Amino acid sequence: MNEEPILPGAEPFFFAGNDVGVLVCHGFTGSTQSMRPLGEHIAKAGYTVIGPRLKGHGVSPAAMARTTASDWIASVEEALATLRKSCSQIFMVGLSMGGTLSLYMAAMHPDVIKGTVPINGAVQLNSADMAGLALATGLPDTVPGIGSDIKAPGIQELAYPEVPVAAFRQVYALMAVTHDLLPRIKCPALVMTSREDHVVDPSNGPRIVRRLGSSRIDFRWLDNSYHVATLDHDLDLIAQETLSFIRSIAGK
Repeated sequence: MNEEPILPGAEPFFFAGNDVGVLVCHGFTGSTQSMRPLGEHIAKAGYTVIGPRLKGHGVSPAAMARTTASDWIASVEEALATLRKSCSQIFMVGLSMGGTLSLYMAAMHPDVIKGTVPINGAVQLNSADMAGLALATGLPDTVPGIGSDIKAPGIQELAYPEVPVAAFRQVYALMAVTHDLLPRIKCPALVMTSREDHVVDPSNGPRIVRRLGSSRIDFRWLDNSYHVATLDHDLDLIAQETLSFIRSIAGK
């Protein structure tokens, strides 16, 4: 059986640079399209950047329904292994569930990840509607999508128009595990959170900050973006803050 084609714009990307590597990760039901502009900003500063496509994403909801949180982690692990071939220092930046994965990886690879940057990362959804889908039976295969929560007019996120119900169980598991791993994270962290977010409750930002075990935690509110902040008004601010954070640790 042939694999389904990747949607145009959802392809993984790699920009070669110096020996400081930055792994940028998209979110739940989204694609690399949401992280490419930020990845390009980081690459222009001279860093090596990789943007993996999480398994089951950027193809079809049916493909995503066949994947698990372990598959998504494996996609990130593969990208990390690629960076380790040429980079002496590695940072991870992620949007939404990509932010969750950036925290998970920092906890699981404390000897490799030098800094983590979750942007609207989620460790608790605080949504009764979504919770009601996680373990119930007799539900449809999919429900309406959650993509394109963007304040800037005319900008569209390349995300699935519908969400596989089976995937909700996986994202809940990933969030719960990551939440409990937060005290294990010791590397510096830059947490950025939109004040107005219609997908992930903004309380996640302060919650992450409270539970992190890091000695250095920088926190920034994003005042002019909704959930997909990397495609929104605050893109330049996010890039500036991320680059400043990386330079302060990498020394270059």
